Amino acid sequence: MRKVFLGVLLVFLTGGLGVAEDITKKDMIVVLETTQGNIELKLMPEIAPKTCENFIKLVEKGYYNGIIFGFSGQSFWGKPFADEFSPKASFNRKGILAMANAGPNTNGSQFFITTTETPWLNSKHTIFGEVSNGYEIVKAIENTQTDAADKPVIEQKIIKAHLKE
Repeated sequence: MRKVFLGVLLVFLTGGLGVAEDITKKDMIVVLETTQGNIELKLMPEIAPKTCENFIKLVEKGYYNGIIFGFSGQSFWGKPFADEFSPKASFNRKGILAMANAGPNTNGSQFFITTTETPWLNSKHTIFGEVSNGYEIVKAIENTQTDAADKPVIEQKIIKAHLKE
């Protein structure tokens, strides 16, 4: 069982038409309704506009609905996309939402939520949000019993994802 962060592999199936004009004008909260309860994620489009745009459009299309934690796929573009680093965002606390990758500019479909400070990840993974409510649900998912292959014994999934009104 991973204790550093909760990893989620998801496919980004959204368009790359540029950042929607209103994306940075208000708080963008995505609610993940999971088998353990709800997690609210406050996105940071001022830090990572491209990553946030993809995430929002994916939510709007209903792609996350029914996705099992641990699902893997590729980016919308069918190839890795660039990192978006900022000195305004760092892995200085638990609850940070960021992209996983295989090295510089290899963002694809995987994101994770930290469950402790992880400063060694600064400038290595794009931060695009944070848990604003429901961190106890992140911990519950992290602490789910797993088998020998580190797969949850009881399936953990996102039942529905949506933008908070």
